[in-house]
Amino acid sequence: MYRVMLIDDEESARKLMRASIDWESLNMEVAGEAASGIEAINVIDEIKPDIAFVDISMPFMNGIEFTEIATKRYPKLIIIIMTAIDQFEYARKCVSLPVFEYMLKPMVRAEIYSTLANVKAKLDERQKTAEPVAEPEPAVEMESSTIDQIKKYIESNYTDSKINLTSVAQTFGFSSSYLSRKFKQETGKNFVEYLTECRMNAAKKLAQANMKMFNASNEVGIPDPNYFGRCFKKFVGMSYSDYVASKHA
Repeated sequence: MYRVMLIDDEESARKLMRASIDWESLNMEVAGEAASGIEAINVIDEIKPDIAFVDISMPFMNGIEFTEIATKRYPKLIIIIMTAIDQFEYARKCVSLPVFEYMLKPMVRAEIYSTLANVKAKLDERQKTAEPVAEPEPAVEMESSTIDQIKKYIESNYTDSKINLTSVAQTFGFSSSYLSRKFKQETGKNFVEYLTECRMNAAKKLAQANMKMFNASNEVGIPDPNYFGRCFKKFVGMSYSDYVASKHA
């Protein structure tokens, strides 16, 4: 099945998209969601979408900024921009971006199906003319010392909100799938887990210093405070504010 990602800061809009479309009839599935461009960049390597519906108006990283980053790293990703009528002309001006379609919100179900039928035809044709082949292994096997260098690179650059598996793989000259596999083999953690661990350990120190959550989230490379808050609670077991309170009781 083709994998779809929904990127919109309105949870109600994402739920409506999930529920109102018979994805299975299109040989598609909603494989993941994100509430901001920042969150999408962090999780896109895990979701591996073929198609992304992207809201143009999101805080911290809007849909155009996300599209610029995502299409450079994932050139085969099909982007569908969702925009309100007052932003439509702005969206259409970004013609240099490889966007498959611009759709007005609120979207009409029939128009969504029509667009997705066109997307499916393109993906089906792509499969017929270019059967996916396994990425070749590098001529030189990755050494443990290289993984150590990559870990140090992450530890030095986790404050960059745009860093992810694909960008690091490109920096070191490996495919993202190969780096993902070798990183897990060598460290016992996947790339996102290690990156999040670096960020959350730094966030704990900032919390101990009584830094405001909004500032701390920026400091550790997650400028979306809502996403930061979810990451922190999952990692630490309590909210950022509760952790601050526990350290300054």
